Amino acid sequence: MHDNLFEPITMGALEAKNRIFMAPLTRGRAADPMFTPNELMATYYRQRAGAGMILTEATGISQEGLGWPSAPGIWSAEQAEAWKASTNAVHEEGGLIVMQLWHMGRIVHPYFLGGNPPVSASATTAPGEAHTPEGKQPYAQARAMTLDDIKRTIDDYRNAAQNAKNAGFDGVQLHGANGYLIDQFLRDSSNLRDDDYGGSAQNRTRFMREVLEVLIDVWGADRVGIRLSPNGETQGCDDSNPAETFGAAAKVIEELGLAFLELREPGPEGTFGQTDVPKQSPLIRTLYSGPLILNSDYTAAQASEDVASGKCDAVSFGRPYISNPDLERRIAAGAHFNPNKDVPKSWYFPIPEGYVDYPTLEEEREQAA
Repeated sequence: MHDNLFEPITMGALEAKNRIFMAPLTRGRAADPMFTPNELMATYYRQRAGAGMILTEATGISQEGLGWPSAPGIWSAEQAEAWKASTNAVHEEGGLIVMQLWHMGRIVHPYFLGGNPPVSASATTAPGEAHTPEGKQPYAQARAMTLDDIKRTIDDYRNAAQNAKNAGFDGVQLHGANGYLIDQFLRDSSNLRDDDYGGSAQNRTRFMREVLEVLIDVWGADRVGIRLSPNGETQGCDDSNPAETFGAAAKVIEELGLAFLELREPGPEGTFGQTDVPKQSPLIRTLYSGPLILNSDYTAAQASEDVASGKCDAVSFGRPYISNPDLERRIAAGAHFNPNKDVPKSWYFPIPEGYVDYPTLEEEREQAA
């Protein structure tokens, strides 16, 4: 079934065995000690090593940039050492694992910052409420980053990239999507600056470019990718001219020669975010010549069709990989997908249930025999 999804693909120095990728998925299992990965996470990633490429859950580059309970970090040597259990597990199964580097910007609640405000491109406030260990709390107004803040944060990205390399990852992906810090700089609803980092679309891509340049300095462009969400509002971030903004971003990515670009593009009936804003992937496809990965509410048939047509080179599946550790095998066999259970409780609680206890297709068949 869907043979074209099982063709290998080269992305810079990265060699993926198939085109069914595992999208980044925050799961909140790094509970003890806080922000440090553990053996439970290693089991989870090992189970899913059949994906062509695993993009890890978003991983904090600094304490300042991480505001999600029990999410992992990569700013310390101890965290890097703890991540080795996961990278070794995936490599032992013949898999490819790339770390997604994350700074949440204004989405970080002051709870995680000793009461201090979060930082962002401008002094704006995200809508809604933050998840904290003390329950949901309204977001606070961010502090506009100074030039010194920007330099310091770029240095944090460099440190995180080096730690990811020390931890044994195959590459890194910059999280530039979903209303987090990079996205807050890219979009004109959240970037109100009047200096070199604001105003024109080209200026608003400057911070993204400078972060990518330090990641490339550590890894080489052939092991660096990025994720963007170019259509529609997400966590209060929106843009008045997404074609101009993300066209400018795509030109930077092309110029830097990144190994791959992943786009999260919901539609009007999306199950995680809905929008009527047109998808920008057709435009971006004309501006970025490297491997393009698409994401959001794909079925196996739709993925196969879009790869066959040349619309994209691979598809990343998110929530289907939560409850189907062997998703690629199920697609190959034309088998059903297990549904997610106890949603969203099982997504984020730091427990094994709803995380590493989903059966493979083979186990299901053995149980039924």
